[in-house]
Amino acid sequence: MQIHFCGAAKAVTGSCHLLEFSGGKLLVDCGMRQGSDTKTPLGEDKFMFDPSEIDAVLLTHAHIDHSGLLPLLVKRGFKGSIYATSATSRLSEIMLLDSAHIQEGDAERDNAKRIRAGKKPIEPLYSIEDAEKALKRFVPVEYETDIKIIDGVTARYNDIGHLLGSAAIELWVTESDKTTKIVFSGDVGRMDRPIIQDPDIIQSADYLVVEGTYGDRSHEEGSAAAKEAQFETVLAAAIARQGSIIIPSFAVGRTQEILYYIKKLIQKGSIPELSKIPIYVDSPLAIQATRIYDSCREGYYDNEAKALAASGSPFVFPNLTMTQTAEESKQINFVSGCKIVIASSGMCEAGRVRHHLKHNLYKKDTTIIFAGYQARGTLGRIICDGVKDVKLFGESIHVNATIEQLTAFSGHAGRDELITWIRAIQPIPRMVFLVHGEPEALDSLKRAIEPMGYSVAVPELGDVVRLAEAQTAVAEHDQQPAAQTDDASIRLCESLERIMHIFEGLSSAGGANMRNIMLDDIKALAERWEALSKLR
Repeated sequence: MQIHFCGAAKAVTGSCHLLEFSGGKLLVDCGMRQGSDTKTPLGEDKFMFDPSEIDAVLLTHAHIDHSGLLPLLVKRGFKGSIYATSATSRLSEIMLLDSAHIQEGDAERDNAKRIRAGKKPIEPLYSIEDAEKALKRFVPVEYETDIKIIDGVTARYNDIGHLLGSAAIELWVTESDKTTKIVFSGDVGRMDRPIIQDPDIIQSADYLVVEGTYGDRSHEEGSAAAKEAQFETVLAAAIARQGSIIIPSFAVGRTQEILYYIKKLIQKGSIPELSKIPIYVDSPLAIQATRIYDSCREGYYDNEAKALAASGSPFVFPNLTMTQTAEESKQINFVSGCKIVIASSGMCEAGRVRHHLKHNLYKKDTTIIFAGYQARGTLGRIICDGVKDVKLFGESIHVNATIEQLTAFSGHAGRDELITWIRAIQPIPRMVFLVHGEPEALDSLKRAIEPMGYSVAVPELGDVVRLAEAQTAVAEHDQQPAAQTDDASIRLCESLERIMHIFEGLSSAGGANMRNIMLDDIKALAERWEALSKLR
């Protein structure tokens, strides 16, 4: 039996793990690669396996970095079932169709340019038809129910508190009359989050594959009350500036959480202006997701959310407008005075939020509130890191807006929370594999838990681990040195590019913060150069 790490290995996006045993092949997640993760040798569209040989997919949750390549998997020959909770199945429907619409639109725009240039047209990564075919393969399951996946494999989905319907998956795999239990954490949520329930504790595991997005730091604001207080403080200051307040937000999960907190603050009355200023949800996908959140109360809401929902939707209030069409979205820019615009995408890589940034980033009375993780290489990360000029739609935009980042709003467990969740699994697993995190975060988490008696591995992209040999030979590197060199070269170039951006903005920044950012990047550059030299 072996695990092939086909995505989110020393990276945050593209989650995909292939479990092979004598009775078949299973995938846990099949996520889209985003940001700098598209610059690996896999690019956007390559698999490390033949999709037609996969017997089934077990999906931990609906976020596109875990589900986004399912239509491509089907397009290339997958004919098995996709198992997911009922809520994940419903959310995946809107997310995969939206993703397919984006793929088709991007290809159409690119082809118009290619035809004018005398080049051959390209196909979209996948089509709406491909997404619809993938959705027909979904098999909804419920939490804490044993499901036979294929002969020799039983699965159980447990609430992991990251997103509506998100799950950690327990797998019992029988091979040669021996049963091995493997647990895939998916994305571990946080305790005391609004709307959804706390992460379940897993009782035991022979092997554990766990995410480490925040493996190098804990969230300072631990409780829901502290998070609400932080949001209230930042929002009150932004309203006092009397300009536009732009909140780049993940359409599924984060948008509903923000709406939930805004409604609570309006009821509380601590920011009197909040009930009067116009508030927009400018994302058709977020609007659809909010309706699903509103209808999936039983089995998913926590007690506080159920109490708030008893008197109506937890996400709706009088001064809220949901804008469906592009024309409605454009009209928001003509609304004068203070307003709040919640728009996707959460990392500013696509979607309507980019238009709102173009129209507002240069204004001193604007506030941009980031309420989610910003992956390396994304526009959101670049803005958060302090670069003073960005390009949007071919135009250079100077950043005069106030930038706020609400780390407490993360849907991922922080370092301390991850360690607590891991340590609750008893007895100690034979091996813990850390995935879904940047290399520094995963290495930091590894150093933290190894002294507690754990055998820990941080797989590279493409690594294959034979579980019977895991403690003596952690991984087999199936990639050739040239592929690893390419990946190191890519990261080296990313560092050079980011330093160039920071250097360009340094003269206008005039502060220690920018200098510190630059020093951090120079240090990272030196480390990557050393790693690249060793591969040569």
